Amino acid sequence: MFEVGFSELVLLSIIGLLVLGPERLPKVARTLGGITRKARSSWLNLKRSIEEEIRAEELKVPLKKFQDEIKSAVAGVNTKVDSARKIVADLDAPVNSAQKPVPPTTPTATPPADGQ
Repeated sequence: MFEVGFSELVLLSIIGLLVLGPERLPKVARTLGGITRKARSSWLNLKRSIEEEIRAEELKVPLKKFQDEIKSAVAGVNTKVDSARKIVADLDAPVNSAQKPVPPTTPTATPPADGQ
């Protein structure tokens, strides 16, 4: 923002001593130092939180891209699994039809022979 050199501090101290007097100058200097410290701390906290928000937003883009790639890969795997299931079902169909049990036949009564 702005920089205050040693000569400016000396000049401000002399002016403060003349205006405020030697009794009130240390108290005012402490108060101004505390206010400056709090303002600087607040500014740094605000700056840090804004930088964290920006980093979080920057990370969302690659994460979204990665999520889309994963969804695409899962869809591809599901397609392959479905086609493999269809192939297995097609292979099992002839085997299952060959293994069907033959229904038992009921014995039919044979007509009696003429001679009996």
